[in-house]
Amino acid sequence: MGHIKSALEIAMERTESIRGDKTSINLYEAKQKGKKLANEFLEDPQKDFEAELKKASQEEQASIKQGAFDVFLSQLTLPLSKDDEKRIETIGRGLQVIIGGGRFTAVFKQLREALSRYLNEAARYEEAILRQYEPKLRAKEEELSRRMGRQVKMDPFQDPEFAAFYNQNMNALKGNYRTMIDEVSAEARRIFKAE
Repeated sequence: MGHIKSALEIAMERTESIRGDKTSINLYEAKQKGKKLANEFLEDPQKDFEAELKKASQEEQASIKQGAFDVFLSQLTLPLSKDDEKRIETIGRGLQVIIGGGRFTAVFKQLREALSRYLNEAARYEEAILRQYEPKLRAKEEELSRRMGRQVKMDPFQDPEFAAFYNQNMNALKGNYRTMIDEVSAEARRIFKAE
């Protein structure tokens, strides 16, 4: 009579050929360490990111840099306010440490200047959109005031028509600058891979 194998024996036979590749595991862990270092640097830009990178062994350097590079690029987005300019500056400093040399510096400087212009343009766009829509909003407020028998003041963003109009105009502006961010990200990838 044949020997009946247990589930454990069958599983062991199937996984016999799968061995843990220590090098792959170490590189994965190094990449995760790089992501962690990048996130810590974004949280506290006073940390010496470059010194932390240098502490890693030569074998881990490339994976750590790749992990940090991935985090920094994923955080490179349009600023929502002037406060975000500091975050973008920190991202640029981190990328410059990883990429090295001055090749990326000029590209990132142009991006910072463009994003500063974007914030100014966005403020002007918003002001112009509000001014343009104000007569329509006042008419809606008057209509609601007549219906309700008391003075009604509307927040323009509560009006679906205004919100759609606002988003349409702001998205056009954002689209132009997102293209620039995409181009800088592509250039950063190109320079990083050339290293």
